[in-house]
Amino acid sequence: MRHSDPSDDELRANFDEVLTAVLAGHGVHTATGLDDDTQDALWAIAEAYPNATPELIDAARKALAGQLDGSNAERWAQEMDNWFEEREERKAAREHQGSPEQQG
Repeated sequence: MRHSDPSDDELRANFDEVLTAVLAGHGVHTATGLDDDTQDALWAIAEAYPNATPELIDAARKALAGQLDGSNAERWAQEMDNWFEEREERKAAREHQGSPEQQG
């Protein structure tokens, strides 16, 4: 059982291992420590097998860079904040439509 997050070096090594596997026609194994964006990019390579393009490989490398620099997590947090804000706005609009002043 792991008690800490993998280091950047461990993440890079895990990425290289999974990239090698997907380029050989295998899937993305679990418990790599790689985030969803990076795993999704690696799955895109696996699904393209045997025709993985340099663009797909570059996208996977960019996704890993985003994990390492924190930008993937920042974007995800912003998307979640936006989702919750929109949800609250829809809820407020429904409550406003159902208020007695609007029904009169």
